[in-house]
Amino acid sequence: MITAHGVDVHHGRALVDAAESVRIGYTVATPAEPTKTVVLLHGAPQTRYEWRKVMVPLALAGYRVVMPDYRGAGASDKPRGGYDKWTMAGDIHSLVRGALGVQEPVSLVGHDLGSTLALSFALRYRDDVVSATFMEAPLPGTDYYQRRMAQKSAWQFSFHANPDVAVYLVHGRERWYVTRFFDELTYQPDAISGDDLDVYARAYEAPGAIRAMCEVYRELDRDAEDNRAALRDHGKLTIPVLASGGAANPLAENFRSMCDEVADAVTGRLVPDCGHWVAEEQPEYFTTMFCEFDAAARM
Repeated sequence: MITAHGVDVHHGRALVDAAESVRIGYTVATPAEPTKTVVLLHGAPQTRYEWRKVMVPLALAGYRVVMPDYRGAGASDKPRGGYDKWTMAGDIHSLVRGALGVQEPVSLVGHDLGSTLALSFALRYRDDVVSATFMEAPLPGTDYYQRRMAQKSAWQFSFHANPDVAVYLVHGRERWYVTRFFDELTYQPDAISGDDLDVYARAYEAPGAIRAMCEVYRELDRDAEDNRAALRDHGKLTIPVLASGGAANPLAENFRSMCDEVADAVTGRLVPDCGHWVAEEQPEYFTTMFCEFDAAARM
């Protein structure tokens, strides 16, 4: 599909793990002459639909915009295992390098659980990343992650880490459950419509979707061990890192110091008048913020 702005938007599914026959759903938005690539990694309970408001503006800024549904979400397969972020990073790497044939180093943007995946990707494939943006997530392996897990308001991490319990209690109530997170964590009430919630609810009503989401959470402690090992063996990330989130989120003041634990060159910038859902609540601000940061990172 060619948009009114001349951006080619293509949807597909690609085999990324032949041994497990895992296919990943994705969307790519490409301008007439792309000069760089950004990979956008969504959070939960979301899919690549999260990036709908920013994909064309980023493409018009010269980016090939790659938006996968990570393993277990949206149009991607939902196998029983492989939800540690090291393995999931392998899925994304196979998609970008193999199926899509992107050769140059990419910019990574992660939101929520997508940030935990982006961190593992950046640690595993250091030479393939030019910058990383982490938004709205405690990064496994950091001191802040350990502190956050102990707080009562982080109840969903423990709840989802017990998939049998969570799946049983959420079954048949998926739309209510999905809506609850948006009701609690949104600052701009009109940013996410009822139709948008329908998209997310349908995605998590699909067979195996809630269990897969829980498995992504269940592996976070393992991810913390993997990340600490990578940092111990190979040091912090040396690429520029943007630590961001919604300024209305009281936890956001922790994001800069958290990212200092995993990277040498960190820029902190919060998004005003914004809650948890940055790209949906403040798409124009996000696009400008990212493009300015990434341009500086590429100099």
